[in-house]
Amino acid sequence: MPSDAQAPVKLSLPLEFQQDIFKELREDDELVILARGLGILRIVTNLLHSYDAAGNNLIILVGADERENVWIGEALAEHAAVSQAAKARGLSLVNTDLMSVGTREKMYAQGGIFSITSRILIVDFLSGLLNPETVTGVVVLHAEKVVATSLEAFILRIYRQKNKAGFLKAFSDSPEPFTTGFAPLANMMKNLFLSKPALYPRYHVAVASSLEGRKRAEVIELEVPMTDAMRDIQNAVLECVEVSISELRKSNSGIEMDDWTLESALHRNFDTIIRRQLDPVWHRTTFKTRQVVRDLTLLRTILHALLTYDAVDFNRYLDTVLAASQPPPGSTKQNQSPWLFLDAADTIFTVAKQRVYKGKVSNADLARSSNDAVVDSLEPVLEEQPKWAQLAEILQEIEQDAYLNPTPQDSSYGAILIMCGDQNTCRQIREYLQIMYVKPESEQDDEETANEPSAKFLMRRKLRNYLTWKRDFTNFSASLFSENQKAINTSTENKVGSGRTGKPPPNKRRRMRGGGVGAASTRTEIGSVRTAGDRDAHIASLMAELQPSELEAMQKGEVGFDPLDNMEDYYELFNMNDLIVVHPYDGDLDEHILEEAKPRYVIMYEPDAAFIRRIEVYRSSHTDRTVKVFFMYYGGSVEEQRYLSGVRREKDAFTRLIKERGNMAMTINPNANLAPEEFFLRTINTRIAGGGRLAATAQPPRVIVDVREFRSSLPSLLHGKSIIVVPCMLTVGDYVVTPEICVERKSVRDLIGSFSNGRLFNQVESMMEHYKSPMLLIEFDAGKSFTLEPFSDLSAPGGLSNAPDLQSKLVMLTLAFPRLKIIWSSSPYQTAEIFMELKKQAEEPDPLRAVQLGLDPSMAGDSMRSFSQVTQDMLRALPGVTETIVTTLTLEVGSMIELANMEEKEVCALIGTDVGRRVYRFFNRSVYEDLAVPLL
Repeated sequence: MPSDAQAPVKLSLPLEFQQDIFKELREDDELVILARGLGILRIVTNLLHSYDAAGNNLIILVGADERENVWIGEALAEHAAVSQAAKARGLSLVNTDLMSVGTREKMYAQGGIFSITSRILIVDFLSGLLNPETVTGVVVLHAEKVVATSLEAFILRIYRQKNKAGFLKAFSDSPEPFTTGFAPLANMMKNLFLSKPALYPRYHVAVASSLEGRKRAEVIELEVPMTDAMRDIQNAVLECVEVSISELRKSNSGIEMDDWTLESALHRNFDTIIRRQLDPVWHRTTFKTRQVVRDLTLLRTILHALLTYDAVDFNRYLDTVLAASQPPPGSTKQNQSPWLFLDAADTIFTVAKQRVYKGKVSNADLARSSNDAVVDSLEPVLEEQPKWAQLAEILQEIEQDAYLNPTPQDSSYGAILIMCGDQNTCRQIREYLQIMYVKPESEQDDEETANEPSAKFLMRRKLRNYLTWKRDFTNFSASLFSENQKAINTSTENKVGSGRTGKPPPNKRRRMRGGGVGAASTRTEIGSVRTAGDRDAHIASLMAELQPSELEAMQKGEVGFDPLDNMEDYYELFNMNDLIVVHPYDGDLDEHILEEAKPRYVIMYEPDAAFIRRIEVYRSSHTDRTVKVFFMYYGGSVEEQRYLSGVRREKDAFTRLIKERGNMAMTINPNANLAPEEFFLRTINTRIAGGGRLAATAQPPRVIVDVREFRSSLPSLLHGKSIIVVPCMLTVGDYVVTPEICVERKSVRDLIGSFSNGRLFNQVESMMEHYKSPMLLIEFDAGKSFTLEPFSDLSAPGGLSNAPDLQSKLVMLTLAFPRLKIIWSSSPYQTAEIFMELKKQAEEPDPLRAVQLGLDPSMAGDSMRSFSQVTQDMLRALPGVTETIVTTLTLEVGSMIELANMEEKEVCALIGTDVGRRVYRFFNRSVYEDLAVPLL
């Protein structure tokens, strides 16, 4: 398009590597894989604007989520204003079914850039609402998600079949998914119908030269040492993880487990990877294996909570973990999680409690104390997070720097940006910064600590809230599991009694550390872990010591007092030079924060490789802005290890991709198998047995699909077999394969839900009424086991004794509907093969008739009539009645009352002499003659 190239377009791509990518994309179709944090959305918006400014283009954006749509829409509007492009239309969203068909058709006719959800776009393509030949080009985001069975791959296949001239660009900033499996890059390129990959890691020559010039951001690494207690807990959790992984390796020897290591366990998706590997044999795994898989997720959550929660919240979280692990009444210790019985688990709970409060309670005190007694030996410890003090120190340094250099020569604001991992951490930091200089009354006279930041005030408030929660939580647990609680208390007292003599119970072989009588925790007979200090006496002791002072009560009151009188006198806009912004990491949208806040100081409270690169791009893009970055991490922690491991994994992924790109033997031609002759060959029927003729049908095979079924991968696979997929809003069934065959597709989870709410019976009944061959397709996932056993717990929450299982419900369904056929399919691939077999030598279905069935009452003929299932079940219960007789009676007799009042000759004429006499006698027998009436 020469007119596009000459259009006066102003771009915002200041860096060299961004300009290189843009030029390559304008010249050729390719897949761009960029390292995280290098600004992929900025390149996408500039590319879209270059086409938007030219006008008369219809461009489709696929795969963008809601936040990215907002970003791209704002950026395109800004570009259009700067370039003063009169033809630019901006971004239009088509993301809801509520938008009518006519509205969408008008929008497509006008042209522009459209971000359309995949489900709506595929239906519009197939129904002809949007002709693929009129599309100028398609831009795909998150290309790593375009697998063979995805809707996006289906969309691109239709687009390339009908439009050979339009452009196709794909983007991804996640290289790891492109490195799993056999020839993964080549397969992804095949799904995307592209032949040229462009790889831009951080160490690419153009990227490195753009970011490592004279305008580099100043980064100061701060290694914060963990406290001894935090290190002890971390080591204990890692020991539990290691034991759990070794247990998995031992009990699942037939599975590839090279990645089942302690280092791999630090990654976010480790438990997902293990579950995916075990899915094909999940029905053969033991209960213990399943429990260990669940425990790995829990232990990794505990590791994360240790570094992000404060001491009080972490202890509260462990209390909930402990309560959730306690068995219901009547259970045995075999049902408990194995890691709870390790000494390391004992360390986790004990040390976590010692971070909050300390004090020794002797067995005699425990035996004597009642609920109202106060044990004076407990006192708060309230260990603060080490990063808090470091954060306060950084802020003081920034304040001194701003005082000594009041007028820096740049265009940055004096704002301070603090970046955290999630919203909970942001809330915690805001709370700390607000009251870090507020002191409890006991320390207000201490001149040495008067100007030192401290979290004691905050921690005392958190501990008060925790103790109130603990008391309520204990009461709730006691009422919920009263029997279990009684057993726990009894076993605890028994252990206390045995502790007085200094001897362990005779039937327990257990090492006691440090003499035994003052052991910090004890385990009950039914397998739960019980830590000291849980009693009401301990809570009462701490509550007495933590009574809110006058200052604390006033502080709390100030928070809720916000008068709106005289707003102009008291309220004004923030001064950006005095602003501290606390924000969580939010992917590419972090660039918005940097551009709007223009911070001079950035504090990274938690490490994030992508954000460091965003700062590098931001600093290199703006020569007149200085940025000073403080990068905090816990030394020797899981946090540091996870960060380094993530950077290494990304680097290894790019190395493998570069190697595969160099060894790709063939250039994939997207137009290779789209020749029109193939469509004709597909219509030929080669079955010539019995003297038949070799003939080609007049039209290619066709399947009518309900539009709600496009969430599954089956329509895409059917289209891949050259079957025409016709999307319609069906009332009866999900797929109409032939004029006589209608299929209701259910995944196993859908099947369980449909049985629970009774919807399946109504669906099958409507299929029985309108089609000769109704079928129920039960489809399993390709990567999971082809059996119903893993779903037994879903179908019967109360166990097999309380509710009939899935198999028995299926039997009841087939008894109620004898004509119903059930198809079992191990995967969507097999389902596509089954549909091909069902369509052989059959006529093609009529879309208009399929839509009208169920809506127009006149469409059902007499042979298809549906009758009450209750009435048919009553007829089957009559003596001597078979299925043929049931059909005869339902067609010939109006009601059960009419049948009961018929003469014997009439009944015999309908169903035969022998059966007719038995049915007549059944209805006309006197009940009172057969029963002996008792005399009064």
